[in-house]
Amino acid sequence: MMMQINYYEIGLVVLLAIGLVIWLIIRNRKDEKAFEKDELTDTVDPHDPDKE
Repeated sequence: MMMQINYYEIGLVVLLAIGLVIWLIIRNRKDEKAFEKDELTDTVDPHDPDKE
């Protein structure tokens, strides 16, 4: 018995996987930029020991 390969289903799954990877990369870069911005803000504006 030979299994028929459904290329449309395989193509759809591959496209969805590629889309997921691209979405995760874009989301990670955005989060990384936000994190770096927070870190820069913390180093530029340190806590004043006199106000604590």
